[in-house]
Amino acid sequence: MEKIAIISDIHGNLPALEAVLLDIQRRGITRIICLGDLVGKGPDSAAVVDRIKEVCESVVQGNWDLGITLPQENPAGLWHQHQLGEVRLAYLKQLNFSVDLNVSGKLFRLFHASAQSVYHRVKRKASKEERLAMFQNTQMTGVPTDGKQPDIVGYGDIHIPYLITIKNPSEKRSVKQASSGLMLFNVGSVGTPYDGIPQACYCVLEGETEGNMQAGFAIQFVRVPYDIDYAVRLAYTAQMPESLRYELEITTGLVHK
Repeated sequence: MEKIAIISDIHGNLPALEAVLLDIQRRGITRIICLGDLVGKGPDSAAVVDRIKEVCESVVQGNWDLGITLPQENPAGLWHQHQLGEVRLAYLKQLNFSVDLNVSGKLFRLFHASAQSVYHRVKRKASKEERLAMFQNTQMTGVPTDGKQPDIVGYGDIHIPYLITIKNPSEKRSVKQASSGLMLFNVGSVGTPYDGIPQACYCVLEGETEGNMQAGFAIQFVRVPYDIDYAVRLAYTAQMPESLRYELEITTGLVHK
C-alpha cells in the first residue's frame, strides 16, 4: 500500500510547514498533495510557495491564493502581494481547481472549499444538502470520462479537521452491490488551525494506487507541534500588518476577526 500526505491552509507559516514536512519525511511518505491557501495571514508566503512547488506533486487553488492575485486596497493585501512578486502571483493564479485520485477502488476528489467555488464555504455543521453537493461533478471540477461522481471528498478552507459518512439517497443499489455511503473529510490546517489545538494538522491517505482494485484504505489525522514563539517573532520582525491577529490565531488555535 502507498501513503499520500494531504496538506492544506499553510497561510505563510513556514515553521509549521517545515515541521509537517519533517514529520512526513520521518513516516517515509514521498507523495504530497496541497489543497491550497499557501499564502496570507503569516509573514512567509513567498517561501511557502517556493517550498510547496518543490515538494508537492499536485497543488489546488485556495481562496487566498486566487484573492491575492486580484487588485488590493488594504495594507495587508498590498504587503503580501509585494512579498510574493509577479512570478509567484502568476503561479497562484493558474493553479488547478481540484484533483481526482483512484485509491483502493474508490474515487477520491480533493479541492479547497467546495465543488462550486474556492469561495463557497462548507462548514463542519453544514446541512446534508450542502454536504451532498460536495460530491457533484460541476463545471469547476469537471466530469470524469465515465461520468462517475466521487466516493470520498477531502477539502480544506475551514481549518477544522473532521470526517463523516453520508448516506447517498440518489443511488439505488441491490444488496449484492457495494454500499452507497459517501465519506467527507476536512484535512485541517497546517498554519492556522481553528479547532482549539495550536498544532499543525494534516492527513495521511493510505491505500492501493495501482490499478483499480477494491482494497482497504485509511485516512489518518496527524498533529505536529512546532515552535510557535519563533513563528510569532518572524511576523513582528517582518513588520507584517495584522501581526497581532496572526499571533492570537496561532497561539490559541482559534479564529480571530
